[in-house]
Amino acid sequence: MHIALYQPEIPPNTGNVIRLCANLGATLHLIEPLGFELDDARLRRAGLDYRELACLRTWPGLESLRTALPDHRLLACSTRGRQRYDQVHYGPDDLLLFGPETRGLPDTLLSTMPPAQVLRIPMRPGNRSLNLSNAVSVIAFEAWRQADFDGAGLTPD
Repeated sequence: MHIALYQPEIPPNTGNVIRLCANLGATLHLIEPLGFELDDARLRRAGLDYRELACLRTWPGLESLRTALPDHRLLACSTRGRQRYDQVHYGPDDLLLFGPETRGLPDTLLSTMPPAQVLRIPMRPGNRSLNLSNAVSVIAFEAWRQADFDGAGLTPD
């Protein structure tokens, strides 16, 4: 599984996602510019020592990531999406893309994508969005569940 944070702004959110990726066995891609330094104390505190356990890459922009992973299906996650995240069949080469905390993914990006690849998490009316690291957890665990939690070391019942 591949998770990408587009221009993340808040260190503790990224730290939480690093920890999540370590536990899922997912690769985390950080797309610059970042709103913090990777050695930020708040990032370290949230990610604890999981940074060494996670596969983490940084990219100067989304296009460089897309060029490096041309065969990966891009699934953008946005409150403006029409496709419910739980109605998607996820595959091992999917790239889950999440936007910055204060503004989400840009419309210029979302407008170029097929509507079926712009995912949303249902919420009660009147709410803006979930916290970034919570949204990543919700969608990533659904993708991992569909893969029967591959790599988790679960034993059959």
